[in-house]
Amino acid sequence: MKKILALLGVISLFALSACGQVDTAATIGSITISQAAAQATVDEVLAERAKVDTTGMQIQTGAALNRSQLRFTIITTLFDEIAKELKITVSSTEIAKAKSDLITQSGGATALAKNLVSAEIASSNFDRYVRAIIVSNKLQAALKASGIADAEVSARITQLVTAKAKQDKITINPRYGTWDPTTGEIVATDSAGSAVVPAGK
Repeated sequence: MKKILALLGVISLFALSACGQVDTAATIGSITISQAAAQATVDEVLAERAKVDTTGMQIQTGAALNRSQLRFTIITTLFDEIAKELKITVSSTEIAKAKSDLITQSGGATALAKNLVSAEIASSNFDRYVRAIIVSNKLQAALKASGIADAEVSARITQLVTAKAKQDKITINPRYGTWDPTTGEIVATDSAGSAVVPAGK
């Protein structure tokens, strides 16, 4: 699942500022990610984690998991917005094929489920992840076709994401912490202690 880590890593090069709405986890232009939606994803990740053996997995808990799930939603949303702007289309057939390929590469549906748990991706976000991968692949192909050297393609995609993030004026609720543009992490602060936490915690 190397592509998962590579895709999530793109988010490290754009900054998020404070979000003013107390019930909002983050905003991306006119798109709002509610704290309820962010919490639902965290709860799903935890529920799926309980179904598999997580021995040896480097998994996050509590506020750290909240932050990582928010980062995932933001980066995949940005890829959707870039696709719209550049008129990149992703068909249901393409998504179905990509999903089938990933299942095969994982060694079957059961193995894939465990891989998603390890990558901390909720199963309901599998299509969202696959779509972002397809958009990323199409961007790579377009950049290479335009004469961009292979070694520079990844950096160019990061530039696109950075520019889109700046254009859409992404904001994040400070209850999740503060954004560190150097490391690409949402860093916990004193106020982050009151951020949403997994149900029952």
